Amino acid sequence: MKISVVTPVYNESKNIPILVGELEAVLNKLTLQYEIIAVNDGSKDDSFTVLQSLAKDNSRIKVINFQVNKGQTSALSAGIESAEGDVIITIDSDLENDPNDIPKLVEKIHEGFDVVSGWRKDRWKKQFIKRKLPSVVANWFISKITGIKLHDYGCILKAYKKEVLENTNLYGEMHRFIPAYAFWRGAKVTEIVVNQRPRIHGKSNYGIGRTFKVLLDLIVIKFLDKYMNRPMHFFGGIGFISLGVGAISGTLSLIFKIVGYKDFVQTPLPVFSALFVIVGVQLVVMGILAEILMRTYYESQGKKPYIIKSKINFK
Repeated sequence: MKISVVTPVYNESKNIPILVGELEAVLNKLTLQYEIIAVNDGSKDDSFTVLQSLAKDNSRIKVINFQVNKGQTSALSAGIESAEGDVIITIDSDLENDPNDIPKLVEKIHEGFDVVSGWRKDRWKKQFIKRKLPSVVANWFISKITGIKLHDYGCILKAYKKEVLENTNLYGEMHRFIPAYAFWRGAKVTEIVVNQRPRIHGKSNYGIGRTFKVLLDLIVIKFLDKYMNRPMHFFGGIGFISLGVGAISGTLSLIFKIVGYKDFVQTPLPVFSALFVIVGVQLVVMGILAEILMRTYYESQGKKPYIIKSKINFK
């Protein structure tokens, strides 16, 4: 078995040599083939120069260099796409993740799990109200939406069987939802407690603004999971509700007119009726267009809306 360790790098020139040294020490003890793929995400410091030097001395260290900064998800996606290992491990380059947890991740893969996610259980102990509580609430909410309970979706330290990541395209902040993608495809997912270390060099690139981006991406992946193959059920469903509301508003305004209670100009119901009917029709048409796009997506690329795990007695 070969292991590929993928780490995104952004302004971590002082941390990279330490991380690579720790990774090599751990991976050599596993007596497995390995490669370390570092993706320089348009760093503004000397990160790429440091990576060049490390790669020159060790062919197992591979470097991907972005022209400009594209974010953690893009960096991970590029590294995963280039990985040759049977097991792919993602780890942050800021030294907060502990490489000594890698053997525990690999052990769980050997036990038959397809995805092993890290849980930084002791993180934010001293900042319960400001950081810990919001994190607990966010992870609970994400777990409810995705249907798979994980305590720490944001932990980048994870292990995947390579086949789980095939045909998985990542955008936005969606790297944290890979376990959910895999779970929806029938993968076995588990979680283990990992060590969380304090940052030594540099500053954190995470901010509260990222939370809102994550929530928006969550809405997208939930839609793709439930309605990718049947968008008409989503748009058409809301469209029919809107048409129903429009019909009720129009009927009430007509009844008010007939019984002499209120004229059309004395109530906003006719306006509401027209508005909801128009919106309803637009949503139904949007559903039809989405169905056409969905079929074009699959048929133009020869893809199927299902995944076959195995076959018996087929040549």
